[in-house]
Amino acid sequence: MTQKNNENSADTAFADKQSISAIKAHGEKIVYAVIAVLLIFFGWQYYQKNYAKVDTVAADMYTNIATTDEQLLQVAQEGDKTAKAELAGKQEALFADIDKLVLEHDKTAYAWQALMIKARRQVAVNDLPAAVTTLNQAVSVAQLVGDDGLLAMSKIRYGRAMLANNDVEGALSIANESLPEAFEASRQELLGDVYMAKNDSESAKKAYSTAWELMRERQENRAVLALKLQSLGVRAEPIKVLSAAPTAQNQTNQQ
Repeated sequence: MTQKNNENSADTAFADKQSISAIKAHGEKIVYAVIAVLLIFFGWQYYQKNYAKVDTVAADMYTNIATTDEQLLQVAQEGDKTAKAELAGKQEALFADIDKLVLEHDKTAYAWQALMIKARRQVAVNDLPAAVTTLNQAVSVAQLVGDDGLLAMSKIRYGRAMLANNDVEGALSIANESLPEAFEASRQELLGDVYMAKNDSESAKKAYSTAWELMRERQENRAVLALKLQSLGVRAEPIKVLSAAPTAQNQTNQQ
């Protein structure tokens, strides 16, 4: 029995020596691994307590803005004279809410969406200088968000607003920028619009035609672009848009 206990003690001592040797050999790696796990854990906790909360606040602010925007649109279309007379004051309050959201949460897509609402309303009342300023701000927010799609959309709309505000060279500068492939057709169309403003119909034809062919590759139609080509004497060959496969419900209805 004593011999067996001695053997167990020897085995334990040997195992301890192996563990100590392993720790000595790999101790630094183990420490780094533990630190990495702790950093991930506490980093996630910090995000949940701070940024996740910020996103929720920004989302709530944007929801209120979007709701107010919808209400104002409905009043403008269906409201009586008294309700419509109050629109100006309510729109000012809406713009104040948008400015607050952008000021406090400028690194969120919610701020960008709110600026799109503001710009749309400014264009609707032909306040083009204000719309240009708002869309320039949207470009900055999209850069902070780090989303190439939002940035491209912002630049296209910014360029169109500048062109509508008679800033042809500013619009040309935007139209000559490189954008993601998905926005190349829109960029070419904007470029064509700029050339039309510069009375360069040949360059406009080229840009519009390029945009049309890009739309053809995507099998998408754009009626306004076709009209622009036709106004320049160019026949826009129809684009065959593939329809989605009929659903079971549609097939049932057809029968």
